[in-house]
Order: sequence, then structure tokens, then C-alpha cells
Amino acid sequence: MYSRLSAAALRRGAARQTGKAAKGSTVRFASTQSSSSFQKLTESNASLVAASAMAVGSIAWYTHLYGGLPFVGEVHASHASDNGLHPSIREVCAACHSLKRIAWRNLVGVSHTADEVRVLAEEHEYTDGPNDQGEMFQRPGKLSDYMPSPYPNDEAARASNAGALPPDLSLIVKARHGNADYIFSLLTGYMDPPAGVEIREGMNYNPFFPGGAYRYGPCTPATTSQMAKDVVTFLNWASEPEHDERKQIGIKAFILFTTLWAVSVYVKRYKWIPIKARKIIYNPPAEPPKKF
Repeated sequence: MYSRLSAAALRRGAARQTGKAAKGSTVRFASTQSSSSFQKLTESNASLVAASAMAVGSIAWYTHLYGGLPFVGEVHASHASDNGLHPSIREVCAACHSLKRIAWRNLVGVSHTADEVRVLAEEHEYTDGPNDQGEMFQRPGKLSDYMPSPYPNDEAARASNAGALPPDLSLIVKARHGNADYIFSLLTGYMDPPAGVEIREGMNYNPFFPGGAYRYGPCTPATTSQMAKDVVTFLNWASEPEHDERKQIGIKAFILFTTLWAVSVYVKRYKWIPIKARKIIYNPPAEPPKKF
């Protein structure tokens, strides 16, 4: 078959095969360089020291934030140290505003104990059913219930607040520009209206509120910085109840990652490399001299 091909065709075929071989050798060379760089990185003592330092530092960071070692036991905030955040909401803001997205169980371990929250929930009646006779009935609240609204519907809320609908406070911190700073400024910013500003009856002047006027609820006490701080702190938590737990899980994942990284570098550096780099030499026994 080759005898039928011209000399030019044979030369082109040889050149094509040479180009493929050169290309293949280039790819192998690049791959070898990449693996060699990664190998040097994973086998160096600097990588082992860095991984160990990050693992120890993340554990110390977790202990500083949460007061205990990770994976040993969960540490919950004491309800006595939270300055009564929920009572501030319940006695001040709940007269007009709702917390529809917060269940009673969310308060356990945050501002109250389970027994205290159960007592608070039982103070409210919830419609449940139907029963065996097919009728709805009233029952005391339980931990799985969500906090009730002060009004049965939006129309009743508007009628009790001069046509204004009090917003739900579950996500109020996330829904306002400035977040917690805005809420704090709003609560502490009430003052007498300046000259030339007219306020309707039942309204109060506040420069931080859009329009400068806002209607107080009937049970609102004097707004102080401490009361505003308590309310804002609770509302900031209510807008994201899973925030602390999510942060804890993230730090724990980082601790696991850095620890496994340090262990893998140590095993590769001091256990696997001696096995990988050793040479096995086989010396066959000398053959006995042949007898003639």
C-alpha cells in the first residue's frame, strides 16, 4: 500500500505524526509541572504549620464567642442577662404590632426558659379544631403556636389607628434602611414639633419617621435609650432567629475543615512520603557455577 503513495504524501503523514507527538509531550509536561507544584505545597512544613495554626485559632475563636469548646456541649444565653427583651415588646409594642413569624418556641434559650415561655403562651387563647363533633374550640397556647396579633384582621387594625396599618415587627429591622440604627433613632427621636409644623390630633412628631409624624399606641411608656436598646435588640433577633445557630455551624465547619487539612498534610508529609519515596532493590541470588 505504501508503494502506491507519493513521496510528498509520505512526508506530510510523517510531519503530522511528529506534530501530534510534540503536542502530547507538551500536555504531559504541563500536567507534570502542575502536579509537582501542588505536591510541593502539600508536602511543605509551612502548610502543616499554617493548617495547625488555623485549626487552633478557630477553636479559640469559637470558645471566646460562645464560652465553651465546640462539639462538647451547647451553651445557651442566660435569660436573666438579656435585659427582659421580650417583655419590652409584649408590654409596649404588642398593643398595636404583631410578630406573626415568631413562635413561642423561638424564645426558649434566648430570653426565657421553656417553662417561662409555656406560661406566656398559655395566657393566650387559640382557635383549634375541629373536635369530635366537628366544631372549633378555644384552647390555651403552646410552644408550637405563633404569637397572636392584637387585631383580628387588617380592617380592625386600621380602624383602631386612624386608618394606619401597624406593620408586623417580625422583619421590620431588615425591611428598613438603616436596620437597627433606624429603629433605635425612631424610638428615641420623639420631640415637640418645631415652629411652623402642624401635627394632627393623636399624632406625635418624630424627625426620623417619614413625614415626621407617628401615632403612639395607648400603652406606650416614656421612650428612654435603655428601653429603645432592649426593643431594638429583640427586633434584630426576631428578624433572623437562626442567625446565631447559623454562625455556630459555620465556625464548626471551618474547624473541621482546618483540622482535617492539618491531619492530611501531616499524614502525607511524615507517613506517606517515606513509603512513596523508598526504593526497593532486588538482588537475585548468585547462580551457582555451571558444571561441565
